[in-house]
Amino acid sequence: MKKTVLSAAFGALAVGVAFASASQAADISACLITKTDTNPFFVKMKEGATAKAQELGITLKSYAGKVDGDSESQVAAIETCIADGAKGILLTASDTKGIVPSVQKAREAGVLVIALDTPLEPLDAADATFATDNLLAGKLIGQWAAATLGDAAKEARVAFLDLTPSQPTVDVLRDQGFMIGFGIDPKDPNKIGDEDDPRIVGHDVTNGNEEGGRTAMENLLQKDPTINVVHTINEPAAAGAYEALKALGREKDVLIVSVDGGCPGVKNVAEGVIGATSQQYPLMMAALGIEAIKKFADTGEKPKPTEGKDFVDTGVSLVTDKPVSGVESIDTKEGLEKCWG
Repeated sequence: MKKTVLSAAFGALAVGVAFASASQAADISACLITKTDTNPFFVKMKEGATAKAQELGITLKSYAGKVDGDSESQVAAIETCIADGAKGILLTASDTKGIVPSVQKAREAGVLVIALDTPLEPLDAADATFATDNLLAGKLIGQWAAATLGDAAKEARVAFLDLTPSQPTVDVLRDQGFMIGFGIDPKDPNKIGDEDDPRIVGHDVTNGNEEGGRTAMENLLQKDPTINVVHTINEPAAAGAYEALKALGREKDVLIVSVDGGCPGVKNVAEGVIGATSQQYPLMMAALGIEAIKKFADTGEKPKPTEGKDFVDTGVSLVTDKPVSGVESIDTKEGLEKCWG
């Protein structure tokens, strides 16, 4: 079955370039604060925000942490945005709890704060959240992996390659969503690591990059060399996991699943490096966020969540060339038409 699960809703600090005429710049300015400026996901997010800001005549400044997990740089960026009189901030938080006091300070100053991709804790600490349904993204790859293995899923040996020790919401949602989809009881769905299913070999963190994925995979393989299913927080981590498995000659008999849907990741699905990935749409998240800031500046109106949810859902699709019954998916040809990075 090949269908889009949720279609796109609409067809050291690094400072970005500002776009707007002098008069417009005096009226509306906005900030984009991402976890890093190197991950293709955030690069595409910046492209989306920049293009929409230019279209709407908004002055945009972009900031990023030095590495994933660098919350201090994000806090400093929020302070700068407040001082600059920004009307809105788009934020992908590295520390979803620790950043909240800074977000509250911004909101008290009259700044609209929109969380992109990664919900804050609590979710209503931001004025709105524009994101993939990350729990669903995890469920889809979990369901696909379980259906692909069939009866063998009951005896699977599963490794979890997560993001950072602080367990940001996006990390928890994807991890726990996979468990639910695969048929593992997640216990407390707001926490990673309290599960007691014997199929779980363990969790390790990757910082969302290839080197981290390789190291985490090596660590877990030392713990149990019979691992045959690997959940990865994103596709760079998945690529690293594959390299670690390949070094041991096990790349053909381990199922790797992931989330992101970037062009390199979709190509890895086509090449068999990754079995399936859940594709999300960062450019749209950022573009919609800029539109929301413009509307807030003009009317004072804040974004409303998608009906039946507590956030604005920007869509997710499972991408695989090995579809299974009961799990909706698109193939890599379609995935490459929609990918980013």
